[in-house]
Amino acid sequence: MLDNLNKFKIVLASNSPRRKELMSGLGVDYVVKTLPDVDESYPDTLQGEEIPAYICREKADAYKSVIEPDELLITADTIVWLNGEVLGKPKGREDAINMLRKLSGTSHQVITGVCLTTADWQKSFTATTDVTFAMLTEEEIIYYVDTYSPMDKAGAYGVQEWIGFIGVESISGSYFNVMGLPIQKLYKELVKL
Repeated sequence: MLDNLNKFKIVLASNSPRRKELMSGLGVDYVVKTLPDVDESYPDTLQGEEIPAYICREKADAYKSVIEPDELLITADTIVWLNGEVLGKPKGREDAINMLRKLSGTSHQVITGVCLTTADWQKSFTATTDVTFAMLTEEEIIYYVDTYSPMDKAGAYGVQEWIGFIGVESISGSYFNVMGLPIQKLYKELVKL
């Protein structure tokens, strides 16, 4: 499958183990390249899906000077969007605990922006998944944060971890998007290349 990609050297610009796992699941040969200190800030006027769409393009633009003519660069950014507020990666233990308190017993959106970039063109898209959490006890929240250290995850949780097993009541949309990469939508985009 995806023989049309043979003309490209696929580059995943991400250190995320979940994104690597999902890309590997496609059966596509790829390499990982990351640049240090890529700016993930965004204008505070942006809302919802505009935020990860902007950041994934900014990440791609950071590679413009080093992208080879035969490379297809894939960048992505995921946020948790709760009542008009972005829950990004927690800044520490207390921040993670507070994020999970906010998510407890509510529904939120997980939004991922993905950008495909070559030396000649760029295309981006977003995917949104609705997630509903059960009420979590303080004990469950602290256990999860202290045991799983979710500091590298938007919203301070990994759906594929213990908190997802016990806390996620329902998901509407792509489960894999909640993991960090809407792989089915990415596949559809890659087929078109």
